[in-house]
Parts: sequence; C-alpha cells; structure tokens
Amino acid sequence: MHSTKFSLLFTAALSVSASPIRRNETAKRYAILDNDWSSVGFIPFLMALDAGIEILALTSSTSDSWQKQCAYHALATLEIGNLSCVPVIYGATYPLINTPERFQAWEMVHGVLPWQGAFAPYNATAEALGSDPTSGPDPNRIEKAAFLEGFPNSTAVEGKMAASFMIEQVHKYPGQVSIYSGGALTNIALAVRMDEDFASLAKELVVMGGYVDVNMLQATGSVNQADLNSDINLMMDPEAAKIAFTADFPSITIAGNVANQVQSTQVFLDEIYEVKNPYSELVYNHYGTLFPFWDETAMGLLIDPTLSVNSTTVLMDVDVAYASPNYGNVHVYQTALMPPHVRNVTYVNTIDADRLKSMIKHSVQYPAQPCSS
Repeated sequence: MHSTKFSLLFTAALSVSASPIRRNETAKRYAILDNDWSSVGFIPFLMALDAGIEILALTSSTSDSWQKQCAYHALATLEIGNLSCVPVIYGATYPLINTPERFQAWEMVHGVLPWQGAFAPYNATAEALGSDPTSGPDPNRIEKAAFLEGFPNSTAVEGKMAASFMIEQVHKYPGQVSIYSGGALTNIALAVRMDEDFASLAKELVVMGGYVDVNMLQATGSVNQADLNSDINLMMDPEAAKIAFTADFPSITIAGNVANQVQSTQVFLDEIYEVKNPYSELVYNHYGTLFPFWDETAMGLLIDPTLSVNSTTVLMDVDVAYASPNYGNVHVYQTALMPPHVRNVTYVNTIDADRLKSMIKHSVQYPAQPCSS
C-alpha cells in the first residue's frame, strides 16, 4: 500500500476547495481521540484535522480488537497521509474488570452478542486470513494480515500511556481539550480515577455509544440490525462507561441511537472516490455498505455541535450489574426519579445528515496537511 501510485494519488488530492465545516478560525482547539482504530477507521481524525483541530494524540482502546493492534492501525493510517507527526499512544490492554472469559460466561446466561469485538472466541484461521485479533493467548500480538492500509513503519510513543497523557494535556491546556471516545471508555475512566481534576479540566467528552430503548430492534430485525443496535463500546467495559458518564466533565455529548442515522451507501462511496488518494481508495474499496457512520457522527458533533438538530438533556447511568441482561447498557432518568450520582448529558436525537456527509467527503478527498507546515 506504500506505493508510488499512492504517493501520486495523495499529492494530486491536495488542491483544496473551501471546507464545508463551520468553525471559529480564531479559537485554538485541541483534542485527544481515543478509539479502536482500524484499516478504515481513520475518517474521524481526518475530520478533526479538516476542522482545524490540533490532535494532541490518537490513543488506542480495546474494543473491536486489542488496543495494540488498534494502535498499529492508527500508526499505519496516519502514515499513508504523511500525518505521522500526530502521536499515537497505547491505551490499557484490558478493561477494568471484564475479560474474554467473563464476557463469554455472561453470554451463556443472557445471549450472544452479534458482534463481540476483541472478546470473540479466538480464531487462528480468521486471523491468518486478515481478521484483527480477538481473545486468544496474547492480547499484544500483532496480525499483519489485517493491515489493508499497509503495515506501519513508525511506532507509538515510548514511556507514555493514554490515561496519564490525557491528564497531562488537560493540565497543560485547561478547558481547551476535547476528549473523543469511539471505543471502550477504559482509558478515560482510568484518567478520571487517577486525577480528580481531570474531567473538570477537559473541555468536554464526546462519546459514540449509549443506545436507548433498542431491545425490540435487536429482537425483531436481522442479525445485522441487532448488531447495529448493540452497544459493544459500552459492553466491553461497562464499569469504565459508568465512571466516565458520571464524571464532572463540563459537558458530555452522547451519539447513541443517532449514530445509526447516516448509512454508508455505494452512491456515497462512489462520490468520495471521485477524488483519488490513498484514503478515498481505502474507503471506496473497504468501508462497505453494511454499517452507518458511527464514529464519524460523534466526531461531527465534536467539531460542530450545531450538527445536532434535535437533542435532549437527560440524566444517564450505565447498568453494571453482571447478572443483568442489560449489563453495559444505559438507562435514562428524569430528575424526580433519578438515583444518586448520575448527571445530565446531551443526548443527540437527530443530526443534519447532509452536513455530516459533506464533512466526511471533504475530509477524505482533501486531507489536511498539518505535518508539512
């Protein structure tokens, strides 16, 4: 994938028209993007860069795969766009409590999730054929066959871990650092517990995950529809989600059900590929049309909250009862009926879909070049 063809494609894509993103050009914005990065999971960081946000780091989260494999994907997808000046920092390998064995035991009682992420049973054959690692003997193993984008030459930052880096940066830039979560919330919860001032010093927390009242959709639709409505990011580490959602961030924005609003379609992928570069080629060939733009929705809301056209301020908590069939799912309350220690979040119900697609399209077709300046 690191071919002359890709380099030429990338260079050709750098003539940029005006970005469709509405932003304040004078205010410096910082963000730390925490995610279970993948071969086609790069659109959120392209969107952030396109919006003029300085990404302090990409941090890796165990969710769809183990965090180290995800960190390598972050490194590789930065490299293909000459964006390796953006640091990549390893996150926690394991959730606070959950393990593959514990998760699979829960499934024996309450039913199997259509997508189990890193906790799916180990399958050496699937990994050899290009799947990211799941369960298995070594959570730090790297499966090179999964790197559709090419294997990275760069490395993650030595001597730093995601939670401590997050704490360091909010103290350096108090009130200016947005924390983005597109995977499990383990790293964020660790930062909350390590430093009692961490959450309050951040600018905000924006999360992809937190579905409300989707059980009927899980039960009556196809397996793929059940997958679209399964909260794997929270269920991977429910205890971390509870800590993060009840921490004293100045604001918390939840892209839950709304993350299913904008579906990937072949027509849209064709539009993106009208401008050829390494990113648009990966999106065109490998993003597919089975899934919505989940993580991109959350990033769009971080970039511009007015992307939301309908939202609710609601009290939210996470079920952490291991014996519950709703383990790892959210529950919302009104003030008169709330339990202790919950807090208000902004729960987005509807977004401007056309604007989100414009943000995605522009960021992929004309990747920003902060590393060349």
